Amino acid sequence: MKLSMCLISTVLLMLMIIVATGMGPVTVEARTCESQSHRFKGTCVSGTNCANVCHNEGFGGGRCRGFRRRCYCTRHC
Repeated sequence: MKLSMCLISTVLLMLMIIVATGMGPVTVEARTCESQSHRFKGTCVSGTNCANVCHNEGFGGGRCRGFRRRCYCTRHC
């Protein structure tokens, strides 16, 4: 009887450890703010070129979007 209680408690403890490690930390996604580039001229065709111009403006990156293909700079806000 004593051995079975010890075995059950050990199994339950191991099960709780496995479940707790599988849950992992809770993460919160940051919002991304966009602003039209002030220095990019012309139609935005290359996302890499847009991102480079946005880096020079102090943003984290940039992408082309919209029907008129404008360069929008992005950053975490």
